[in-house]
Order: sequence, then structure tokens, then C-alpha cells
Amino acid sequence: MLRTRVMALTTRVLKCDPTSISFPSSASEPTISSPDTLRALEAASHELVHNLQPVAFPTETVYGLGALALNVSATSRIFSTKGRPADNPLIVHVSSFPMLHTLLPPNYVLSNTYIALMKHFWPGALTLLFPCDPRTVPAIVTAGQSTVAIRMPSHPVARALIAIANAPLAAPSANSSGKPSPTRAEHVRRDLAGKVGIVLDGGACGVGLESTVVDGLHADGAIRILRPGGVTVEEIERVLREEMAASGEIPKVLVHRRDYRDEALEAAPTTPGMKYRHYSPAVPVHLLCTLSPPPDGVQPVDAISYLASFGTTGEVGRTVKIGILTPSDSTLAKCNLPTDGLEWTRFFLGPMDEPAVTAHVLFDGLLTLEQQGVDLIFIEEVREEREGLAIMNRVRKAAGECRWLRFNGSG
Repeated sequence: MLRTRVMALTTRVLKCDPTSISFPSSASEPTISSPDTLRALEAASHELVHNLQPVAFPTETVYGLGALALNVSATSRIFSTKGRPADNPLIVHVSSFPMLHTLLPPNYVLSNTYIALMKHFWPGALTLLFPCDPRTVPAIVTAGQSTVAIRMPSHPVARALIAIANAPLAAPSANSSGKPSPTRAEHVRRDLAGKVGIVLDGGACGVGLESTVVDGLHADGAIRILRPGGVTVEEIERVLREEMAASGEIPKVLVHRRDYRDEALEAAPTTPGMKYRHYSPAVPVHLLCTLSPPPDGVQPVDAISYLASFGTTGEVGRTVKIGILTPSDSTLAKCNLPTDGLEWTRFFLGPMDEPAVTAHVLFDGLLTLEQQGVDLIFIEEVREEREGLAIMNRVRKAAGECRWLRFNGSG
């Protein structure tokens, strides 16, 4: 882990109005109608370019902690600010296609598959792996790998900041390493106050989960989804069918850990979110499985009895405070929770058939319950469809324990 010393900073939260920012068609430079927003972006750009300090800013996925991607001194401050392991690579963010091409090897030609994906999902919540030119991209960004992860964010504040700085930004989520990713400026301020000088407040993030990371560099032509995220597998499959059908070669879409395993990649990842435990608040998190069948040899337990058992584990005379994140229309959401020695705080994740809503509020729910002082957090599983695949990817990394439950003797 990098040990660059972090000096105490005065953290300024600067408001930005995303609606005041626009990128005219095919333009690389933004038009900004709000003087306050322009001043905030210029201040953040100065912090990045002249002070070489990281800046927190909103993207459509989560808030990012950005620094100049091609400057080793600046990028090293991301790792020291977050407490991030040095072998966990970073995603590079660009504001335009010309900026993208400055990062790629001179002789690299985009594949038809990448062209199709970029046509539909850039700017947006899709990260693509490209061959890395080590003469351009420092090894600190790629963790010494031969590839570099790049995306073009669609959030106006993020894209405008990169354009005004006129430099690609390496930017993981703006939180202490291992904690839930922030989706509001207040989340960043609470976590990184004194560690980052400027937080650009552009409101709540629209997606709420990190970008989908795609590796399309293999000789077999298959698309490998290394990290599910804001762009769903179903959306990627649909676009590839529509765009590649005429060629007669529609790439397969394989999801890591669902369709294949790669132990070497997990040990030395090419993208964030693959090796280390992530997304965990300061209190324990338990995953409650109410939809999927248990593994062989595992028997589901009675839901109410299991939940009631936590009322006996607290200090004598002390009520145990438990937060529960659950879809608003699930059986668990509707049941009467045991109250002996227990105090419950429910945080609803939206309807079961609207996983995009759950994705939008998941991290906010974890951070809100942590802020409210609960002793333990339960998260009920959702179906691994559409955004649900990315949701469960994050929940499994956050949870220290997992239990399969049955209701009314079923299961």
C-alpha cells in the first residue's frame, strides 16, 4: 500500500448545477451558463492541475475521487487519501474521443464490438479495457497490468471538469477504501473531510452503482464482463445483437463468476472491484437470502426465529439496533419483526421488479443506516436480473455472513 502522507486539508463543498452544463453535438468543450458552476469547476481544475491534489466530483454512477491520470505524484494521492492498496488498479475518465485516443497505443484500432458499445453507452456507465501504452499511462494507474480501464462519464459535472482540466482523470469512488461508495456529496464530506480539499456537489448520482467493466480484448471475440454495473448485461447483449447481426458474428457475453472463473485475474486484477472486500459500512452486514435456493447441504432457517435470536446477543438491558434494507413489497418487508430486545430501522429499496430503483438507493441505504447508529445491517437479496446482477455483486462483497431463510415453514 502506498504510504504518501496526507496533510489535513480544509474541505470545501462547492455547488454545481448540472443543468447549466451542456456539450453541443460532437463538441469536446462544454457550454456553462451558471457563473457559480463555472467558478466551482475552475477552482477544482486548479486544484487538480496546479496543486496536483485530488478532487471529489459526481458522476452518473457514484462520486469519484479524481487526480491527473498521467501524473504519478497526483495519482499517488488517490491511494493515500483512500488508503487504497497499490495493486488495485484505477479507471481513467476522459471527456472526449480525441482525449481517449491520446491514451491508446499509436497502432491500436478499435474493434467493431467496441465501436458498437461506445456508440450506445458512451458517454455513460460503461468502462472498457484497452491495451496500455506504458510510455503514456503510468504503472501506478494500471497496477502494472498490460491493459488500462477507460470510460467517458455522462454526468455533466464530471465531463466538464475533465474538459476544463484538459487532462484524463484517474478516479475511483470517493470513499475510504472498502466502504460503501458515496452517491451524495454529503457522503463524501462525512468520510473524507480533512483529506480532500474540494468536493463538487452536483446532487445525487442517478445510477447509484459503479460502471460496468468490459474486457473485449480476447482472441475468441467474447465479451467478458469483469464487474457488472450501471449498464446491464441484457442491454449489452441487445446492442450487440442489433449492431453485429449483419456481420453474422455476434460476440458471446460472459460474466465473471457467473459464466466463468479466472483465479489469475482475481489475484492480479485488471480493474477495480475484483480482489478486495468492498462496500462495507463500519457495522457488520448480513445477507438474507429469501429467493435463491441454498447450496447443497445448507438448510434454510425459520426467518422470524433467526431474526429474534439477535435480541439475546446484546449487552444486558441494552436494545440491539438493527437496520434492514429490503424491497418494499417482499415478504420480509411485510412481516411483523420480533421486538424482544430489538429495535428495527427499515430502509426500503423500491419494488422487487424495479432493480434500477434498488441500485439507485443501495449505497445511500447502507450509509444512512450506519449514520443512524445501528449495530447490524441486514440486506435482503434481489433477483439477479438487469441491475440486480450488479446489486448482488456489491451486496456479497459487503456482507460478512449469509443466511437462507424460510417463512411459515416453507423452504
